[in-house]
Amino acid sequence: MGLITLELFATLDLVAQSPGSPEEDPENFPFGGWQAPLLDEVSGAQVDAAYEGTDALLLGRRTYDIFAAYWPNQKGSFATLFNAIPKYVASRGTPDLRWDGSTQLGPNLVDAVREIRDRHDNIKVVGSLDLVQTLLRERLFDRLDLWVHPILLGVGKRVFADGTVPSNLTLLGPPAVDGKGTVYLRYGLDAGRPEVGSMDDVLGG
Repeated sequence: MGLITLELFATLDLVAQSPGSPEEDPENFPFGGWQAPLLDEVSGAQVDAAYEGTDALLLGRRTYDIFAAYWPNQKGSFATLFNAIPKYVASRGTPDLRWDGSTQLGPNLVDAVREIRDRHDNIKVVGSLDLVQTLLRERLFDRLDLWVHPILLGVGKRVFADGTVPSNLTLLGPPAVDGKGTVYLRYGLDAGRPEVGSMDDVLGG
């Protein structure tokens, strides 16, 4: 069974809407493109490393349309990877699937994603916040790569929204910080639900 990894860029208040450009997801959001001033060589290398071995992309409709319009016309390692591997689109509409290797998932999204996990070794979900909420709700992911950037926006779609259910996560490596203060965290989904207790038990009161 393969691994499904959520690849997400977020602010300190966990806004993840439209990091790449103002046109990406402008609905009720004045800060599109907030990530660009915060990128540096360290975080760029982290992203490159995170995608090593990827053999499929799982995307929501909005992210797919952006990628399909951009990556076929680009060169470089990311373009080579994204253009070569299968792309799976979660959409209730009729997306344009002319990007080579693209397939629209059927109406039963959960079953379709499970089938993809059985078919591939290393599936990446990029952006696609509505899809992410479904995967969080169904606990249908294995890892979460999260870059937390040192800004607060106060508005926008957040990483953990309506799909979040109580879950345990395990930090898979030490946090890494780039030169501009962005923290890279890699978590794995763990079994069970969060436990509760009293601070008296911890402090011996």
